Amino acid sequence: MKKAIISLVALAMSISMTFAQTAEDVLNKYMEATGGKSLWEGVSNYSMKQSYRSGNASDYDMDVKASFADGSMSKAKTILKRTFIYGIKGNEGWLKVPLGSSDKATQYETKDLSQKEQENMRRELKELVLPFWDYQKKGYVATLVGAETLNGKKVTQVELNGKGVKYNLYFDQETDLLVRRKLTLASGEIITEDYTSYATSPYGIKYPSESTYTSSVEKRTVKVTTSIVFNDNIAPAAFAR
Repeated sequence: MKKAIISLVALAMSISMTFAQTAEDVLNKYMEATGGKSLWEGVSNYSMKQSYRSGNASDYDMDVKASFADGSMSKAKTILKRTFIYGIKGNEGWLKVPLGSSDKATQYETKDLSQKEQENMRRELKELVLPFWDYQKKGYVATLVGAETLNGKKVTQVELNGKGVKYNLYFDQETDLLVRRKLTLASGEIITEDYTSYATSPYGIKYPSESTYTSSVEKRTVKVTTSIVFNDNIAPAAFAR
């Protein structure tokens, strides 16, 4: 009986401590656990390389370059040895489609991206590496959902609501690191990414380096590996239309 009472008291204290903090507290703890707020605030650009592997023909590699100063971003997606380049800069957005066979020098046809596609890329500019980056300036609302257990770990969930976008973020209570990111798009598609490993960039920021990715549309599990260089020496040509 005494042990049961002690367990109940411990549980009550744990719940009380969880709800004593705010969503902002949880988000700030993640920033501290991954290098500190000052490091994050010092980021001006990044280069990211990702591979998406599920063992079929739709596997692809992604090479992303982003610069915050002028809102530029380039995403080169290589699938079946063909590279499609998506870009935004200022008020422009484009897609370069490869022409001809892969054994010759690639020529591209350039098309305008729709306004919706451009908006998605502008949202991704910072959210690819930190979902809640500048979230208040963008009109997102952060809500502390509470504590739960995820894959055997005690986590704290924060919900981030924006225009046509919702993130459910799950943070490990022991490490303060993000272990799951669930993104719900306006289309109804739900993208869930479980982070299984972290790496530290040369700049000093820690980031998810291995994860599993699932989409409610594609309905398959994809293994993702990621490497990021913050404040990279990115040539202006990377953002040329």
